[in-house]
Amino acid sequence: MPKLVTRQQITAIPITEANFQPYGQLITASLDGKVFDETDAALNLRHGTPRFYIMRLHHRGRVFNKITRHNLCTQCLGSLNGQEWFMAVCPPSTKTEPEIDRLKAFRIPGDCFIKMEVGTWHAGPYFDSQVIDFYNLELSDTNVVDHFTHNFSTKQNLEFEIVD
Repeated sequence: MPKLVTRQQITAIPITEANFQPYGQLITASLDGKVFDETDAALNLRHGTPRFYIMRLHHRGRVFNKITRHNLCTQCLGSLNGQEWFMAVCPPSTKTEPEIDRLKAFRIPGDCFIKMEVGTWHAGPYFDSQVIDFYNLELSDTNVVDHFTHNFSTKQNLEFEIVD
């Protein structure tokens, strides 16, 4: 008999520089000519060839049961065309599984991007639209050699739903 999976709701909070800091950086527009400082994305792409591309995602909804991390690089994500989206994250740690009690969901406007620290657990992007294009900066082989996934439904009989 299959085990029942329990759905937990996570309320999405509006992203700010301060509340996203345990997971990475929120990057917003700056004036042309600004000198490099701590408000710029601090990238770690030294373990391979950087890959910057546009990924087209089709209706993702807001329910998830898996979360992934990359231990060799930072990752940057942002939507094109000003589309709002959601991301669930757990901070990096030395543990082999994400700390569920530190799982947060963020509402991210379409006029910024996020840089996730090396090892940040992440589920998403999620959104309500039919299709959104995202730019993605990671390493060329991130999804082959640096893709560690935790499945909440098989390990804890859980899935999550991001709500407003």
